[in-house]
Amino acid sequence: MKLSKRGEYALRALIDLGMVQELGQPMLKIGELAEKEKLPVKFLEQILVQLKNAGYLDSKRGKQGGYFLRKPMREIVIGDVVRLIDGPLAPIRCVSKTAYQPCSCPDEEHCGLRLLMEDVRAAIAGILDRHSLAEVVNITLRKIRRDKAAMPLIIARASKRAGG
Repeated sequence: MKLSKRGEYALRALIDLGMVQELGQPMLKIGELAEKEKLPVKFLEQILVQLKNAGYLDSKRGKQGGYFLRKPMREIVIGDVVRLIDGPLAPIRCVSKTAYQPCSCPDEEHCGLRLLMEDVRAAIAGILDRHSLAEVVNITLRKIRRDKAAMPLIIARASKRAGG
């Protein structure tokens, strides 16, 4: 399993949307998000539409519009988002829980590689399915505050608008 750039950007967008929500700003304009993530707006828009179609996000049009989280952050499981964007977590198809396909091994039941890759898939799924967007957002904000790091401009703007 390798997280694609699309998967990485989807998770980063969700984290950014979660952080601004935590700071009291319910919406984020796609242009602000694209600027922060240094992505073309059209590419980011494709990712956000996919997240919207899956029920994670919603949007509002107009000058005061933007994207916002539709689901509570604690209900957004990181593993589910990765599967949505990048597909199965299994490193080889014969150990996938959601997209199983037989491999070329003549004795799949006793294949050492398959047994090892089952453990790899279980470890990856165990970690990604254990964490919600709420946890990642809280850890990120806590670390920024602890390190007294300069908040990314987009987060600082949201915090300022919210009176923080």
